Amino acid sequence: MLALSAILTLLFLCYLVVEFVKLQRKRQQHPPGPAPIPILGCLWQLKFFRLDRDILTEVAKSHGDIFTLWFGQVPVIILNGFQAVKDGLTTHPEDVAGRPVTPFFQAMANNKVASGIFLATGRTWRNQRRFSLMTLKRLGLGKMNLEYQIQEEARHLVETFMNAKGKPMNPSFALKLAVSNVICAVVFGHRFSNDDKTFHHLLEAVEFIFKFAGSLYYRLYDVFPWVMRCVPGPPKKTLSCCESVCSFIRKEISIHQSRGTSEEPADFIHCYLAQIEKSKDQLKPAYDEHNMIQSIFDLFLAGTETSSTTLCWALLYMVAYPDVQAKVQKEIDATVAPRQMICYEDRKNLPYTNAVIHEVQRFSTIISIGVSRLSVKDTMIRQFPIKKGIIILPNIASALMDPNEWETPREFNPSHFLDRDGKFTCREAFIPFSIGHRMCLGEHLARVELFIFFSNLLKAFTFHLPEGVKEINTEPIWGGTLQPHYFEICTKPR
Repeated sequence: MLALSAILTLLFLCYLVVEFVKLQRKRQQHPPGPAPIPILGCLWQLKFFRLDRDILTEVAKSHGDIFTLWFGQVPVIILNGFQAVKDGLTTHPEDVAGRPVTPFFQAMANNKVASGIFLATGRTWRNQRRFSLMTLKRLGLGKMNLEYQIQEEARHLVETFMNAKGKPMNPSFALKLAVSNVICAVVFGHRFSNDDKTFHHLLEAVEFIFKFAGSLYYRLYDVFPWVMRCVPGPPKKTLSCCESVCSFIRKEISIHQSRGTSEEPADFIHCYLAQIEKSKDQLKPAYDEHNMIQSIFDLFLAGTETSSTTLCWALLYMVAYPDVQAKVQKEIDATVAPRQMICYEDRKNLPYTNAVIHEVQRFSTIISIGVSRLSVKDTMIRQFPIKKGIIILPNIASALMDPNEWETPREFNPSHFLDRDGKFTCREAFIPFSIGHRMCLGEHLARVELFIFFSNLLKAFTFHLPEGVKEINTEPIWGGTLQPHYFEICTKPR
Protein backbone atom coordinates (compact mmCIF):
# COMPACT_ATOMS: atom_id res chain seq x y z
CA MET A 1 0.00 0.00 0.00
CA LEU A 2 2.83 2.36 0.88
CA ALA A 3 4.58 1.49 -2.37
CA LEU A 4 1.42 2.31 -4.35
CA SER A 5 1.08 5.66 -2.55
CA ALA A 6 4.71 6.47 -3.31
CA ILE A 7 4.25 5.59 -7.00
CA LEU A 8 1.10 7.73 -7.26
CA THR A 9 2.84 10.63 -5.53
CA LEU A 10 5.81 10.33 -7.87
CA LEU A 11 3.53 10.22 -10.92
CA PHE A 12 1.66 13.30 -9.70
CA LEU A 13 4.92 15.19 -9.15
CA CYS A 14 6.09 14.21 -12.65
CA TYR A 15 2.79 15.44 -14.04
CA LEU A 16 3.23 18.77 -12.24
CA VAL A 17 6.78 19.13 -13.60
CA VAL A 18 5.64 18.41 -17.16
CA GLU A 19 2.72 20.83 -16.84
CA PHE A 20 5.00 23.47 -15.34
CA VAL A 21 7.42 23.21 -18.28
CA LYS A 22 4.53 23.38 -20.79
CA LEU A 23 3.11 26.40 -18.97
CA GLN A 24 6.44 28.24 -19.14
CA ARG A 25 6.57 27.68 -22.90
CA LYS A 26 3.02 28.98 -23.28
CA ARG A 27 3.88 32.06 -21.23
CA GLN A 28 6.44 33.10 -23.83
CA GLN A 29 3.65 33.42 -26.42
CA HIS A 30 1.81 36.08 -24.39
CA PRO A 31 2.56 39.45 -22.76
CA PRO A 32 4.45 39.17 -19.45
CA GLY A 33 2.67 38.81 -16.14
CA PRO A 34 2.73 37.19 -12.68
CA ALA A 35 4.08 33.62 -12.63
CA PRO A 36 1.36 30.97 -12.90
CA ILE A 37 1.49 27.40 -11.57
CA PRO A 38 -0.15 24.29 -13.06
CA ILE A 39 -3.89 23.81 -12.45
CA LEU A 40 -4.39 27.10 -10.56
CA GLY A 41 -2.58 29.50 -12.86
CA CYS A 42 -2.22 32.84 -11.05
CA LEU A 43 -5.00 31.96 -8.60
CA TRP A 44 -2.44 30.64 -6.15
CA GLN A 45 -2.31 34.35 -5.27
CA LEU A 46 -5.73 34.69 -3.66
CA LYS A 47 -6.02 38.38 -4.52
CA PHE A 48 -6.77 37.42 -8.13
CA PHE A 49 -10.00 35.70 -7.13
CA ARG A 50 -11.51 39.18 -6.84
CA LEU A 51 -10.20 41.39 -9.57
CA ASP A 52 -10.55 45.12 -9.11
CA ARG A 53 -8.99 48.15 -10.73
CA ASP A 54 -6.48 48.71 -7.90
CA ILE A 55 -5.14 45.14 -7.98
CA LEU A 56 -4.71 45.27 -11.75
CA THR A 57 -3.12 48.71 -11.61
CA GLU A 58 -0.65 47.44 -9.01
CA VAL A 59 0.29 44.48 -11.24
CA ALA A 60 0.73 46.87 -14.19
CA LYS A 61 3.44 48.74 -12.27
CA SER A 62 5.59 45.59 -12.35
CA HIS A 63 4.65 44.04 -15.70
CA GLY A 64 3.52 46.93 -17.92
CA ASP A 65 0.08 48.18 -18.90
CA ILE A 66 -0.56 45.13 -21.10
CA PHE A 67 0.02 41.90 -19.18
CA THR A 68 -1.25 38.33 -18.81
CA LEU A 69 -3.05 36.66 -15.92
CA TRP A 70 -3.70 32.92 -15.95
CA PHE A 71 -7.03 31.70 -14.57
CA GLY A 72 -6.41 27.99 -14.27
CA GLN A 73 -5.12 27.02 -17.70
CA VAL A 74 -6.68 30.02 -19.46
CA PRO A 75 -4.56 33.10 -20.29
CA VAL A 76 -6.31 36.48 -20.07
CA ILE A 77 -4.71 39.61 -21.53
CA ILE A 78 -5.26 42.64 -19.28
CA LEU A 79 -5.35 46.18 -20.69
CA ASN A 80 -4.69 48.71 -17.92
CA GLY A 81 -4.86 52.49 -18.23
CA PHE A 82 -6.53 54.55 -20.92
CA GLN A 83 -3.85 54.28 -23.60
CA ALA A 84 -3.61 50.49 -23.31
CA VAL A 85 -7.41 50.12 -23.41
CA LYS A 86 -7.61 52.42 -26.42
CA ASP A 87 -4.79 50.64 -28.27
CA GLY A 88 -6.21 47.22 -27.49
CA LEU A 89 -9.82 47.90 -28.49
CA THR A 90 -9.54 50.39 -31.34
CA THR A 91 -6.34 49.64 -33.30
CA HIS A 92 -7.92 46.51 -34.85
CA PRO A 93 -11.44 46.70 -33.39
CA GLU A 94 -12.94 43.99 -35.62
CA ASP A 95 -10.24 41.53 -34.48
CA VAL A 96 -11.25 41.80 -30.80
CA ALA A 97 -15.03 42.02 -31.25
CA GLY A 98 -15.78 38.54 -29.92
CA ARG A 99 -17.22 37.56 -26.56
CA PRO A 100 -15.80 34.61 -24.62
CA VAL A 101 -18.54 32.23 -23.53
CA THR A 102 -17.33 31.27 -20.07
CA PRO A 103 -18.77 28.23 -18.26
CA PHE A 104 -21.24 30.35 -16.33
CA PHE A 105 -22.33 32.30 -19.41
CA GLN A 106 -22.83 28.92 -21.10
CA ALA A 107 -25.02 27.83 -18.20
CA MET A 108 -27.00 31.08 -18.47
CA ALA A 109 -27.67 30.24 -22.13
CA ASN A 110 -28.87 26.74 -21.13
CA ASN A 111 -25.84 25.26 -22.91
CA LYS A 112 -27.17 26.44 -26.27
CA VAL A 113 -25.24 28.38 -28.90
CA ALA A 114 -24.67 31.94 -27.62
CA SER A 115 -27.42 34.24 -28.85
CA GLY A 116 -28.68 37.78 -28.44
CA ILE A 117 -26.39 40.79 -28.07
CA PHE A 118 -24.22 40.37 -24.99
CA LEU A 119 -22.98 36.77 -25.33
CA ALA A 120 -22.98 36.29 -29.09
CA THR A 121 -20.03 36.58 -31.46
CA GLY A 122 -19.67 36.90 -35.23
CA ARG A 123 -22.68 36.87 -37.54
CA THR A 124 -25.24 36.39 -34.75
CA TRP A 125 -23.89 39.32 -32.74
CA ARG A 126 -23.64 41.62 -35.77
CA ASN A 127 -27.22 40.86 -36.83
CA GLN A 128 -28.73 41.21 -33.35
CA ARG A 129 -26.81 44.39 -32.53
CA ARG A 130 -27.60 46.02 -35.89
CA PHE A 131 -31.28 45.15 -35.63
CA SER A 132 -31.52 46.26 -31.99
CA LEU A 133 -29.83 49.60 -32.66
CA MET A 134 -31.99 50.22 -35.74
CA THR A 135 -35.14 49.33 -33.79
CA LEU A 136 -34.26 51.52 -30.81
CA LYS A 137 -33.80 54.45 -33.19
CA ARG A 138 -37.10 53.64 -34.88
CA LEU A 139 -38.83 53.58 -31.50
CA GLY A 140 -37.51 56.98 -30.56
CA LEU A 141 -33.87 56.77 -29.46
CA GLY A 142 -32.58 60.29 -30.04
CA LYS A 143 -36.09 61.62 -30.71
CA MET A 144 -38.49 63.65 -28.62
CA ASN A 145 -41.12 60.93 -28.12
CA LEU A 146 -38.74 58.78 -26.06
CA GLU A 147 -37.55 61.85 -24.18
CA TYR A 148 -41.15 62.59 -23.23
CA GLN A 149 -41.38 59.05 -21.82
CA ILE A 150 -38.26 59.67 -19.70
CA GLN A 151 -39.67 63.01 -18.51
CA GLU A 152 -42.89 61.24 -17.54
CA GLU A 153 -40.93 58.74 -15.47
CA ALA A 154 -39.05 61.66 -13.92
CA ARG A 155 -42.40 63.13 -12.85
CA HIS A 156 -43.39 59.81 -11.25
CA LEU A 157 -40.02 59.70 -9.49
CA VAL A 158 -40.44 63.24 -8.13
CA GLU A 159 -43.87 62.22 -6.81
CA THR A 160 -42.38 59.17 -5.11
CA PHE A 161 -39.81 61.33 -3.31
CA MET A 162 -42.48 63.90 -2.47
CA ASN A 163 -44.63 61.18 -0.87
CA ALA A 164 -41.80 60.43 1.56
CA LYS A 165 -42.64 63.82 3.13
CA GLY A 166 -39.05 64.47 4.13
CA LYS A 167 -38.71 61.23 6.11
CA PRO A 168 -35.49 59.17 5.72
CA MET A 169 -35.59 56.86 2.69
CA ASN A 170 -33.24 54.77 0.64
CA PRO A 171 -33.60 55.92 -2.99
CA SER A 172 -32.27 52.76 -4.66
CA PHE A 173 -35.50 50.92 -5.43
CA ALA A 174 -37.40 54.03 -6.52
CA LEU A 175 -34.59 54.80 -8.98
CA LYS A 176 -34.62 51.22 -10.29
CA LEU A 177 -38.39 51.40 -10.87
CA ALA A 178 -38.12 54.67 -12.79
CA VAL A 179 -35.18 53.65 -14.98
CA SER A 180 -36.54 50.18 -15.64
CA ASN A 181 -39.90 51.57 -16.74
CA VAL A 182 -38.16 53.47 -19.52
CA ILE A 183 -36.71 50.30 -21.05
CA CYS A 184 -40.01 48.50 -20.38
CA ALA A 185 -41.87 51.12 -22.41
CA VAL A 186 -39.42 50.61 -25.28
CA VAL A 187 -39.31 46.81 -25.17
CA PHE A 188 -42.77 45.82 -23.90
CA GLY A 189 -44.76 48.88 -24.97
CA HIS A 190 -45.99 49.77 -21.48
CA ARG A 191 -44.81 50.78 -18.03
CA PHE A 192 -45.50 48.98 -14.77
CA SER A 193 -47.13 50.36 -11.67
CA ASN A 194 -44.75 51.03 -8.81
CA ASP A 195 -46.95 48.70 -6.72
CA ASP A 196 -46.78 45.78 -9.19
CA LYS A 197 -45.38 42.84 -7.18
CA THR A 198 -44.40 40.88 -10.29
CA PHE A 199 -42.37 43.85 -11.45
CA HIS A 200 -40.72 44.07 -8.03
CA HIS A 201 -39.73 40.39 -8.18
CA LEU A 202 -38.32 40.95 -11.66
CA LEU A 203 -36.10 43.80 -10.47
CA GLU A 204 -34.98 41.77 -7.46
CA ALA A 205 -33.94 38.94 -9.82
CA VAL A 206 -31.94 41.41 -11.95
CA GLU A 207 -30.23 42.77 -8.84
CA PHE A 208 -29.23 39.28 -7.68
CA ILE A 209 -27.78 38.43 -11.12
CA PHE A 210 -25.55 41.51 -11.02
CA LYS A 211 -24.45 40.83 -7.43
CA PHE A 212 -23.43 37.30 -8.37
CA ALA A 213 -21.48 38.50 -11.43
CA GLY A 214 -18.92 40.21 -9.19
CA SER A 215 -18.74 37.55 -6.50
CA LEU A 216 -16.18 34.91 -5.61
CA TYR A 217 -18.73 32.24 -6.55
CA TYR A 218 -18.74 33.52 -10.14
CA ARG A 219 -14.94 33.39 -10.36
CA LEU A 220 -14.88 29.86 -8.92
CA TYR A 221 -17.61 28.71 -11.30
CA ASP A 222 -15.57 29.75 -14.34
CA VAL A 223 -12.39 28.08 -13.05
CA PHE A 224 -13.95 24.92 -11.56
CA PRO A 225 -17.33 24.54 -13.34
CA TRP A 226 -17.54 20.77 -12.77
CA VAL A 227 -17.43 21.40 -9.03
CA MET A 228 -19.64 24.49 -8.84
CA ARG A 229 -22.45 22.87 -10.84
CA CYS A 230 -23.00 20.58 -7.87
CA VAL A 231 -22.80 23.32 -5.22
CA PRO A 232 -26.12 24.69 -3.94
CA GLY A 233 -26.52 28.37 -3.17
CA PRO A 234 -25.80 31.53 -5.21
CA PRO A 235 -24.90 29.84 -8.56
CA LYS A 236 -28.13 27.88 -8.73
CA LYS A 237 -30.18 30.81 -7.45
CA THR A 238 -28.64 33.09 -10.10
CA LEU A 239 -29.53 30.66 -12.88
CA SER A 240 -33.04 30.48 -11.41
CA CYS A 241 -33.22 34.30 -11.50
CA CYS A 242 -32.15 34.25 -15.17
CA GLU A 243 -34.92 31.78 -15.93
CA SER A 244 -37.45 33.96 -14.06
CA VAL A 245 -36.55 36.97 -16.22
CA CYS A 246 -36.72 34.86 -19.41
CA SER A 247 -40.07 33.42 -18.33
CA PHE A 248 -41.42 36.94 -17.83
CA ILE A 249 -40.16 37.90 -21.31
CA ARG A 250 -41.80 34.83 -22.86
CA LYS A 251 -45.14 35.81 -21.31
CA GLU A 252 -44.86 39.31 -22.76
CA ILE A 253 -44.04 37.86 -26.17
CA SER A 254 -47.05 35.56 -25.93
CA ILE A 255 -49.31 38.52 -25.15
CA HIS A 256 -47.96 40.37 -28.18
CA GLN A 257 -48.46 37.33 -30.41
CA SER A 258 -52.09 37.01 -29.30
CA ARG A 259 -52.72 40.60 -30.37
CA GLY A 260 -51.29 40.01 -33.84
CA THR A 261 -48.99 42.25 -35.85
CA SER A 262 -49.61 45.90 -36.66
CA GLU A 263 -48.53 48.05 -39.60
CA GLU A 264 -46.65 50.37 -37.25
CA PRO A 265 -45.04 48.31 -34.44
CA ALA A 266 -45.05 50.23 -31.17
CA ASP A 267 -42.34 48.37 -29.25
CA PHE A 268 -39.29 46.15 -29.60
CA ILE A 269 -41.22 42.86 -29.35
CA HIS A 270 -43.60 43.83 -32.16
CA CYS A 271 -40.64 44.88 -34.32
CA TYR A 272 -38.82 41.60 -33.67
CA LEU A 273 -41.88 39.46 -34.36
CA ALA A 274 -42.28 41.30 -37.69
CA GLN A 275 -38.59 40.65 -38.47
CA ILE A 276 -39.00 36.92 -37.72
CA GLU A 277 -41.93 36.82 -40.14
CA LYS A 278 -39.90 38.57 -42.85
CA SER A 279 -36.94 36.19 -42.57
CA LYS A 280 -38.75 32.89 -41.93
CA ASP A 281 -38.18 31.60 -45.48
CA GLN A 282 -34.41 32.10 -45.35
CA LEU A 283 -32.21 28.99 -45.24
CA LYS A 284 -30.59 30.04 -41.95
CA PRO A 285 -32.72 32.87 -40.55
CA ALA A 286 -30.81 35.23 -38.29
CA TYR A 287 -33.92 36.10 -36.30
CA ASP A 288 -35.84 33.63 -34.16
CA GLU A 289 -37.56 33.49 -30.78
CA HIS A 290 -34.43 32.27 -29.00
CA ASN A 291 -32.44 35.30 -30.19
CA MET A 292 -35.37 37.59 -29.44
CA ILE A 293 -35.64 36.42 -25.81
CA GLN A 294 -31.89 36.75 -25.25
CA SER A 295 -31.74 40.21 -26.89
CA ILE A 296 -34.60 41.45 -24.70
CA PHE A 297 -32.92 39.88 -21.65
CA ASP A 298 -29.71 41.77 -22.49
CA LEU A 299 -31.50 45.08 -23.10
CA PHE A 300 -33.56 44.76 -19.93
CA LEU A 301 -30.63 43.93 -17.66
CA ALA A 302 -28.31 46.56 -19.10
CA GLY A 303 -31.06 49.17 -19.31
CA THR A 304 -32.08 48.73 -15.68
CA GLU A 305 -29.05 48.23 -13.50
CA THR A 306 -26.35 50.58 -14.78
CA SER A 307 -28.31 53.85 -15.00
CA SER A 308 -30.16 53.31 -11.71
CA THR A 309 -26.91 52.51 -9.90
CA THR A 310 -25.26 55.64 -11.34
CA LEU A 311 -28.19 57.78 -10.17
CA CYS A 312 -27.95 56.22 -6.72
CA TRP A 313 -24.31 57.26 -6.53
CA ALA A 314 -25.25 60.72 -7.82
CA LEU A 315 -27.64 61.33 -4.89
CA LEU A 316 -25.09 59.92 -2.45
CA TYR A 317 -22.45 62.35 -3.74
CA MET A 318 -24.87 65.29 -3.52
CA VAL A 319 -25.28 64.55 0.18
CA ALA A 320 -21.55 63.97 0.63
CA TYR A 321 -20.68 67.18 -1.29
CA PRO A 322 -23.43 69.70 -0.44
CA ASP A 323 -21.46 72.56 -2.02
CA VAL A 324 -21.65 70.76 -5.38
CA GLN A 325 -25.39 70.22 -4.91
CA ALA A 326 -25.91 73.92 -4.14
CA LYS A 327 -23.94 74.96 -7.23
CA VAL A 328 -26.02 72.65 -9.47
CA GLN A 329 -29.24 74.09 -8.05
CA LYS A 330 -28.03 77.65 -8.48
CA GLU A 331 -27.27 76.99 -12.16
CA ILE A 332 -30.67 75.31 -12.71
CA ASP A 333 -32.55 78.15 -10.98
CA ALA A 334 -30.79 80.74 -13.14
CA THR A 335 -31.53 78.86 -16.38
CA VAL A 336 -34.81 76.93 -16.11
CA ALA A 337 -38.26 78.38 -15.37
CA PRO A 338 -39.73 77.26 -11.99
CA ARG A 339 -42.48 75.03 -13.42
CA GLN A 340 -40.59 73.90 -16.50
CA MET A 341 -39.57 70.24 -16.87
CA ILE A 342 -35.88 70.02 -17.76
CA CYS A 343 -35.21 68.36 -21.12
CA TYR A 344 -32.03 66.93 -22.62
CA GLU A 345 -31.50 69.99 -24.82
CA ASP A 346 -31.13 72.08 -21.64
CA ARG A 347 -27.76 70.45 -20.97
CA LYS A 348 -26.20 72.98 -23.38
CA ASN A 349 -27.18 75.77 -20.96
CA LEU A 350 -26.33 73.76 -17.82
CA PRO A 351 -22.60 73.02 -18.22
CA TYR A 352 -21.88 72.54 -14.51
CA THR A 353 -24.84 70.20 -14.04
CA ASN A 354 -23.70 68.21 -17.06
CA ALA A 355 -20.14 68.13 -15.71
CA VAL A 356 -21.37 66.81 -12.35
CA ILE A 357 -23.26 63.94 -14.03
CA HIS A 358 -20.18 62.98 -16.02
CA GLU A 359 -18.00 63.18 -12.91
CA VAL A 360 -20.44 60.88 -11.08
CA GLN A 361 -19.99 58.34 -13.88
CA ARG A 362 -16.20 58.72 -13.83
CA PHE A 363 -15.73 58.68 -10.07
CA SER A 364 -18.19 55.88 -9.24
CA THR A 365 -16.88 53.63 -12.08
CA ILE A 366 -19.81 51.29 -11.48
CA ILE A 367 -18.37 48.61 -13.77
CA SER A 368 -15.41 47.54 -11.65
CA ILE A 369 -13.27 46.50 -14.61
CA GLY A 370 -15.03 45.93 -17.92
CA VAL A 371 -16.60 43.16 -19.96
CA SER A 372 -14.16 40.73 -21.53
CA ARG A 373 -13.57 40.48 -25.29
CA LEU A 374 -12.36 37.60 -27.45
CA SER A 375 -9.90 37.78 -30.33
CA VAL A 376 -11.72 36.34 -33.37
CA LYS A 377 -8.52 36.16 -35.45
CA ASP A 378 -4.77 36.44 -34.96
CA THR A 379 -3.96 40.09 -34.33
CA MET A 380 -1.51 42.49 -32.69
CA ILE A 381 -1.85 44.76 -29.68
CA ARG A 382 1.15 47.05 -29.81
CA GLN A 383 4.18 44.78 -30.06
CA PHE A 384 2.37 41.71 -28.72
CA PRO A 385 0.99 39.02 -31.06
CA ILE A 386 -2.44 37.86 -29.88
CA LYS A 387 -3.67 34.50 -31.13
CA LYS A 388 -7.25 33.80 -32.16
CA GLY A 389 -9.42 32.71 -29.21
CA ILE A 390 -7.56 34.68 -26.52
CA ILE A 391 -9.60 36.50 -23.86
CA ILE A 392 -8.91 40.24 -23.50
CA LEU A 393 -10.03 42.11 -20.39
CA PRO A 394 -10.04 45.92 -20.67
CA ASN A 395 -9.80 47.62 -17.28
CA ILE A 396 -12.21 50.44 -18.12
CA ALA A 397 -12.10 51.70 -14.54
CA SER A 398 -8.35 52.24 -14.79
CA ALA A 399 -8.93 54.59 -17.74
CA LEU A 400 -11.41 56.61 -15.69
CA MET A 401 -8.88 56.80 -12.86
CA ASP A 402 -5.75 57.22 -15.00
CA PRO A 403 -3.47 59.88 -13.43
CA ASN A 404 -2.09 60.60 -16.90
CA GLU A 405 -5.56 61.72 -18.03
CA TRP A 406 -7.15 63.31 -14.95
CA GLU A 407 -5.67 65.98 -12.66
CA THR A 408 -7.26 64.57 -9.49
CA PRO A 409 -8.32 61.02 -10.39
CA ARG A 410 -9.09 59.98 -6.79
CA GLU A 411 -11.18 63.03 -5.98
CA PHE A 412 -14.76 63.93 -6.92
CA ASN A 413 -14.07 66.96 -9.09
CA PRO A 414 -16.61 68.20 -11.69
CA SER A 415 -13.93 70.56 -13.04
CA HIS A 416 -12.55 67.57 -14.94
CA PHE A 417 -15.33 68.30 -17.45
CA LEU A 418 -15.11 72.10 -17.57
CA ASP A 419 -12.73 74.28 -19.55
CA ARG A 420 -11.22 77.55 -18.31
CA ASP A 421 -14.34 79.43 -19.36
CA GLY A 422 -16.65 77.11 -17.43
CA LYS A 423 -17.96 75.44 -20.58
CA PHE A 424 -18.60 71.70 -20.64
CA THR A 425 -15.93 69.56 -22.31
CA CYS A 426 -15.75 65.77 -22.54
CA ARG A 427 -12.34 64.12 -22.53
CA GLU A 428 -11.27 61.22 -24.70
CA ALA A 429 -10.49 59.11 -21.63
CA PHE A 430 -14.13 59.28 -20.51
CA ILE A 431 -15.15 55.78 -21.61
CA PRO A 432 -17.71 54.41 -19.09
CA PHE A 433 -19.59 52.83 -22.04
CA SER A 434 -16.37 51.21 -23.34
CA ILE A 435 -14.97 51.80 -26.84
CA GLY A 436 -14.50 49.82 -30.02
CA HIS A 437 -16.95 47.58 -31.84
CA ARG A 438 -18.71 46.33 -28.69
CA MET A 439 -19.27 49.62 -26.93
CA CYS A 440 -22.66 49.90 -25.20
CA LEU A 441 -25.46 50.33 -27.75
CA GLY A 442 -27.63 52.00 -25.08
CA GLU A 443 -25.13 54.82 -24.48
CA HIS A 444 -27.36 57.59 -25.82
CA LEU A 445 -30.40 56.37 -23.89
CA ALA A 446 -28.34 56.24 -20.68
CA ARG A 447 -27.01 59.78 -21.22
CA VAL A 448 -30.54 61.16 -21.69
CA GLU A 449 -31.88 59.25 -18.66
CA LEU A 450 -29.09 60.37 -16.36
CA PHE A 451 -29.40 64.02 -17.31
CA ILE A 452 -33.21 64.24 -17.15
CA PHE A 453 -33.62 62.25 -13.92
CA PHE A 454 -30.74 63.91 -12.06
CA SER A 455 -31.44 67.51 -13.08
CA ASN A 456 -35.18 67.30 -12.37
CA LEU A 457 -34.58 65.74 -8.96
CA LEU A 458 -32.10 68.50 -8.06
CA LYS A 459 -34.56 71.09 -9.34
CA ALA A 460 -37.33 69.72 -7.12
CA PHE A 461 -35.43 68.82 -3.94
CA THR A 462 -32.46 69.49 -1.72
CA PHE A 463 -31.08 66.18 -0.41
CA HIS A 464 -29.54 65.91 3.04
CA LEU A 465 -28.62 63.34 5.68
CA PRO A 466 -31.22 62.29 8.28
CA GLU A 467 -31.03 64.02 11.63
CA GLY A 468 -28.21 62.68 13.77
CA VAL A 469 -26.32 61.06 10.89
CA LYS A 470 -22.90 62.66 10.55
CA GLU A 471 -21.08 60.52 7.99
CA ILE A 472 -21.89 58.44 4.93
CA ASN A 473 -19.95 55.54 3.44
CA THR A 474 -18.78 56.24 -0.11
CA GLU A 475 -16.86 52.95 -0.52
CA PRO A 476 -18.48 50.52 -2.98
CA ILE A 477 -19.90 47.04 -2.47
CA TRP A 478 -18.31 44.73 -5.02
CA GLY A 479 -20.56 43.02 -7.55
CA GLY A 480 -21.36 43.02 -11.26
CA THR A 481 -21.87 46.73 -10.69
CA LEU A 482 -20.29 48.63 -7.80
CA GLN A 483 -23.17 49.52 -5.50
CA PRO A 484 -23.11 52.03 -2.64
CA HIS A 485 -23.69 50.71 0.85
CA TYR A 486 -27.24 51.06 2.14
CA PHE A 487 -27.91 54.69 2.97
CA GLU A 488 -30.86 56.89 3.73
CA ILE A 489 -31.44 60.50 2.73
CA CYS A 490 -34.12 63.09 3.34
CA THR A 491 -35.71 65.35 0.75
CA LYS A 492 -36.56 69.01 1.24
CA PRO A 493 -38.88 70.38 -1.50
CA ARG A 494 -37.54 73.53 -3.08
